[in-house]
Amino acid sequence: MTANPALPPPLSLYVHFPWCVRKCPYCDFNSHALHGEVPEADYIDTLLSDLEAQRPGVQGREVVSVFFGGGTPSLFSPAALARLLERLRSRLDFAADAEITLEANPGTIEHGHFAGYRAAGINRVSLGAQSFDDEALRRLGRIHAAADTRRAVGELKAAGISNFNLDLMYALPEQDLPTALADIDSAIRLEPAHISHYELTLEPGTVFGGRPPPGLPDSERSFEMQLLCQSRLAAAGYRQYEVSAYARLDSHCRHNLNYWRFGDYLGLGAGAHGKLSRVVGQALRIERTWREREPRRYRVGAHAAPALRVVPDQDLPFEFLMNALRLREGFEESEFEQRTGLAATTLHATLDRLQARGLLERHVKKWRASTLGFRFLNDVVSEFLVPAG
Repeated sequence: MTANPALPPPLSLYVHFPWCVRKCPYCDFNSHALHGEVPEADYIDTLLSDLEAQRPGVQGREVVSVFFGGGTPSLFSPAALARLLERLRSRLDFAADAEITLEANPGTIEHGHFAGYRAAGINRVSLGAQSFDDEALRRLGRIHAAADTRRAVGELKAAGISNFNLDLMYALPEQDLPTALADIDSAIRLEPAHISHYELTLEPGTVFGGRPPPGLPDSERSFEMQLLCQSRLAAAGYRQYEVSAYARLDSHCRHNLNYWRFGDYLGLGAGAHGKLSRVVGQALRIERTWREREPRRYRVGAHAAPALRVVPDQDLPFEFLMNALRLREGFEESEFEQRTGLAATTLHATLDRLQARGLLERHVKKWRASTLGFRFLNDVVSEFLVPAG
């Protein structure tokens, strides 16, 4: 049974920049070590061709946020990103208060660039600090030192960009509880609006996945780090609103919130993915798109429509809840209906079963993970998977 399709959800834009100075051994993102100069002009031209190929599908819809991710977007100059943003604004309908985020590596920022990025229209920055322990950064294969992060924050503030995030990792090789808490304290002293704090995971296909580094904390020690770091963040006014996201009041990442609320997003760039909702007849159809991962192959095919898959109705509960249950606030059944086109009764048996096991709870009109469920969120979400065959 399907619900009546409503207006399409908010639309975001994700733009992928696939190059890094060096590939980190834990990274499973689509990033490639840079050899030679950044091909700025060619890549911006390719992104604009990609936009023209996909723009008809979002014509007339307002873009509420933009995220320049990677890879290392800060390898591109302010002039290159200004050119890109100018063309994006001329071809898409941007909200007047659109959040425009740039991911930046503290080791790739040249003096004065943040002022240039702000002049280009970027109003939020996410800095990949990862740690403030230089030895930990070396073990992680990072190209920067803690002093680079502090210098970058100083330049951010001088440029008038107060809305910035610091990425931090915990459960690092040879890390103990005092050094994990010291990272939190160092981050708090820099007064970011937002902190992303997540556990180092060993992903298949990465260097660390094939050859784990020595001295990794076990699961119990990692969980103890998580709890004590969360407590330290909360005491400093950083509220956890998602699995790994902490923010001061009114500083939530609007772009990521759109993902977690099962909003739509257009993906441009090598390996970029997108998700779009379309009303077909009386039904809502959810489409997933993706581009070639390898930059040269992406460039050849960017003028044509991306690969596309229509998400079957039976997969939508899992896809929606994989995102929505990451939020501390959870979701309302009406949101599920609006974003998937399915009736909420589709979920009731599984929701009730998980509530009986203490993994979900009902708070006012919202379903959300309990404290126990939040710890074992992957297991909770897997209950909504439809068995193959």
